[in-house]
Amino acid sequence: MDSSRRAFICLIIYTTGLLYTAGEEVVRLQELEGNTLTIHTGLTGVQSDAHILWFHHPENLDIKIVNSRIIRGEIITDYDSERFRDRLQLNRTSGSLTIRNISREDSGLYILQIITRRSSEWMFSLNVYAMVSSPFITRLSVHGHSASAPASGSRCSVLCSAESQREMTLSWFKGREILNQTSDSDHTDKLTLRLEVSDEDQDVYSCVTANPASNRTSKLNTTEICSHDNGAAEFCGLTETMIRLAFSVLLAVVTIVLLIDHFRTYLE
Repeated sequence: MDSSRRAFICLIIYTTGLLYTAGEEVVRLQELEGNTLTIHTGLTGVQSDAHILWFHHPENLDIKIVNSRIIRGEIITDYDSERFRDRLQLNRTSGSLTIRNISREDSGLYILQIITRRSSEWMFSLNVYAMVSSPFITRLSVHGHSASAPASGSRCSVLCSAESQREMTLSWFKGREILNQTSDSDHTDKLTLRLEVSDEDQDVYSCVTANPASNRTSKLNTTEICSHDNGAAEFCGLTETMIRLAFSVLLAVVTIVLLIDHFRTYLE
């Protein structure tokens, strides 16, 4: 049998092995960028002479990133991808792969092939996310008494905002109860969510940004942000500014009048 025919038969056997293992469940993984991730196979003892291959499939590309085999009794493990260089570590006992300092560009499909007398295959889909931005709470306005507000209090409108990111949600919570929520489905630069509370409300309110790998929380202090004192302080601050401006204008006018009178006297 010539070499080309043997190669063709080997290819058929190899392809059949791949088809045999096709249809395996894809394990879905999520990780935060900058962390170290280990893709666990669940195996406890890979055959010592096995040929182990890891592939990365970002979008339509097919990149071999690990090639570990036994050559003349010696284990030779090559990390073939320049982008992953110095960030990968293979565990030959389990076939698991560790990726250090993971980035969003590392997202995609990872395929493990272990070849002995036959070929077996495992697939892992990885999504890497950035840490969500912190929510920021500001006061919009303070309204007078309303039918829905306590007789001694007022309604305060506050706005929570955050920089929008992929698959991020922005939510208002009252204790552990979610009140309302919005997401970046429209791909806007900023997410905003309004809430109306009483300045005498003793419940705990919080605004939360979250994606599948991270979350951040800002708590609403209704006494601090909604109190009338804050409004009075703002009013007083504005009044003081206007007084200073008027005084400056008056001083400038008096100075100009005095200068004109001085030059007139000098010329006479």
